[in-house]
Amino acid sequence: MLSDLTVKNLAIIDTLQVSFGAGLNILSGETGAGKSIIIDAVNLLLGSRGGSDLIRTGMDEATVEAMFDIAGRDDLRALLADKGIDGDDELLVKRVISRSGKNRVFINGSLATIGLLAEISSRLVNIYGQHESQTLLRVDNHLELLDGFAGLRDLRSSFGQLHRTHRTVSEELRHLEEGERDALRRLDLLAYQVDEIGSAALTPGEDEQLEQEKNLLSHGEKLLSCTEGAYETLYGGERPLLGTLRTVETAVTEACRYDGSLRPLLDALSSAYLQLEDTALSLRDYAGRIESDPARIQAVDDRLEVIRRLKKKYGSTIGEVLAAHGEMASELQQLQNREHDRGELETRRDGLERELRSLGEELSGRRREAAARLQAALERELHQLAMTHARISVRFDTLDQPRESGYERVEFLFSPNPGEEPKPLAKIASGGELSRIMLALKQLHPESDVPTLVFDEVDTGIGGATSALVGKKLQTVAARQQVLCITHLPQVAAHADHHYRVEKLVQGERTRTAIVCLDEAGRVEEIARMLGALVITDKSREHARELIQHAAAG
Repeated sequence: MLSDLTVKNLAIIDTLQVSFGAGLNILSGETGAGKSIIIDAVNLLLGSRGGSDLIRTGMDEATVEAMFDIAGRDDLRALLADKGIDGDDELLVKRVISRSGKNRVFINGSLATIGLLAEISSRLVNIYGQHESQTLLRVDNHLELLDGFAGLRDLRSSFGQLHRTHRTVSEELRHLEEGERDALRRLDLLAYQVDEIGSAALTPGEDEQLEQEKNLLSHGEKLLSCTEGAYETLYGGERPLLGTLRTVETAVTEACRYDGSLRPLLDALSSAYLQLEDTALSLRDYAGRIESDPARIQAVDDRLEVIRRLKKKYGSTIGEVLAAHGEMASELQQLQNREHDRGELETRRDGLERELRSLGEELSGRRREAAARLQAALERELHQLAMTHARISVRFDTLDQPRESGYERVEFLFSPNPGEEPKPLAKIASGGELSRIMLALKQLHPESDVPTLVFDEVDTGIGGATSALVGKKLQTVAARQQVLCITHLPQVAAHADHHYRVEKLVQGERTRTAIVCLDEAGRVEEIARMLGALVITDKSREHARELIQHAAAG
């Protein structure tokens, strides 16, 4: 609820601070005292336009600040947290209107946007008055009000959930069908590509091995010449190197018979001979394996060309080509399953449509039945509120396609005078009429997520016993929600849980507005004034006390 309101430099208000309580908060005062400015201040917190014309003369900026008790409002805490704003059981909102045009919004001390302010405050306060575009003026809210009265919110929520699921499945199916031609083209391409890579039967590192083999085959004659020549030098010919080395070895062996210190040299010569002999034999064997095979060279070239073509199209290495093959094979499998997926989606969509139609028909039937009850109950309440000839009807417009709220659009129609056909409520009802209609709705359907209701001009055009009934109905509503009500009627004010007098004071050459929370004696004085006494006497005070006592007694 709204616990504290502080206003600075707004119109004729220099500084005003007021703490409101639970229940019915009545604001009264002489005409022109500034009661409407308080409504303007609350409207600024609801995100209404704030021009420099609202700023008190001689001041650079105006400020409106409000403290709300939001204990138990997890939805608001979640919204604040989502916007990065800290919050607990108290919510502080502040709006600054500047002549420079640099208007600012603060929520719990954090700079915020006017849009976020409106989103939050609309969950906290509703104003019903002549200049307000509130719940009843937004036609989309009429269906919400009807469903609340009929107790259909759970059924409507179920329908909305089903509608969202149906929409999701329909969208999936639409995307599937829209992409059918592209999918077929893609499927043909993928099938070709998967087959192209698969039929090549690539193995990792194959290209490197083939390049090496190609290099050997391309230089076979040179390799044969080199290896055979090396073998002849070591082992063949007239003066083979190994023969010479054997002669040297024999000479050193003879020398060792006379000098044993030459034994290491002999061992080295023997080892060298054996190594060179092995090398010669290996060269002979290598040369023997070399063949001139033009067909093999061509086969290697052809295979390398296949690999090069695939790498050019699918990846820079065989590993990347094989990875692309795996991805395309997976996508191909998914596309081949499209027909199965589409069949499942169509079956599911058709089933959801049947459920949606069945639930929608139930919702529509219960709404129409409730509309008749709401019309009768509203008219009865309005007749008690001095709108003797008021008629209310609920118009249903069936939609071609359902929305989350159902298969129909609902609008309240209103006729304030006999002989006139009901017309759209949002277009023809005055501020006072809207206030009383909303008061009647709150009587009939007390549940609401908005904890604070502000009624302005709810008493327009009524008096006597009817005004006492308005006060009683406000008191009933205030037992469930905090109510702020501006009134000129003492019969309404007598029902207050908290009574505030708005005063216009002239100090020097400046006018300012003040607000005073009245004690019991103050209430008696104020209600005596509201009774119209030019001079407040003991008799007028006694009359005021009687009103208060009568209101308290119900």
